[in-house]
Amino acid sequence: MATRGPVCISVINLKGGVGKTTVAALLGRYASIHLRLDVLAIDLDPQANLSQALMGDRYKRFLADQSPSIVEVFKGHGPPSTGKPGPSRLNLEDVVVGDTQFGGRRLDLIPSRFDFSDNLLGATHHAGEGTLADVIATDFQEKDIIIIDCAPTESILTRIAYQASRYVLVPVRPEFFATIGFPLLRDSLADFRQHNRGHKIDVIGVVINNSSYHYSGNRGGPERTRSMNEVKEEAAANEWRIFKNQLPFSRGFPKMMRGDFESSGNAWRFTRFAEEFFESLGIQADRTT
Repeated sequence: MATRGPVCISVINLKGGVGKTTVAALLGRYASIHLRLDVLAIDLDPQANLSQALMGDRYKRFLADQSPSIVEVFKGHGPPSTGKPGPSRLNLEDVVVGDTQFGGRRLDLIPSRFDFSDNLLGATHHAGEGTLADVIATDFQEKDIIIIDCAPTESILTRIAYQASRYVLVPVRPEFFATIGFPLLRDSLADFRQHNRGHKIDVIGVVINNSSYHYSGNRGGPERTRSMNEVKEEAAANEWRIFKNQLPFSRGFPKMMRGDFESSGNAWRFTRFAEEFFESLGIQADRTT
């Protein structure tokens, strides 16, 4: 597919606890397995939840080995270590964690390290805002989809993600203060566009994540109704679409993050959103296979 280079999407909401990592991980898995696309996931969150979700038990070994991560991508070199007594040229093949399980094409990951969270922000001082975009332009043009999981706070990491992205996907939970991050994100994008007038970046949509309301189905009572109305009003004011298909609460999502879409309870409803999302990008599943 990637004849024009990859489609790059940042999953972001400048409010924590909205399920952005779940959305990013599941979209990556779905694209690899069901659409058979060549996918790269990038963990730009110092908490490294996407890395843990996609790597599973391998993440402990990754930490123990002090393997290179997004930190080294920003620094542009490998630091001195036990095996290498001086700085070394960074080989991106040593950073990327590959996964070709479950019959898909490929899902690669540039991981983050929660034990290096301060180093991640510090490393950005050695790099410009366009560093990640440069890496993608130079080394990952064969990818079909690149999904960037972003931190829930405005920082240089946010602008780095914008520089690498064509689209922004906004997960939201219909709960108290659901839309507190919307004005922040709107202003953040407006400021970025003002300083990067040749860069086309759009909010592709808002996805409703219902996982806070699993005890009462998708109804959630009057608070959910109020919150949903606020989400609709804010999204309309910003001219952001809301995806028709919402995400249910499901204990099957961790299984799906590992690639098991066959025995995941009502998590199959995620595929309805995934189909709608990728169709909005002009990508549809080949139902003949």
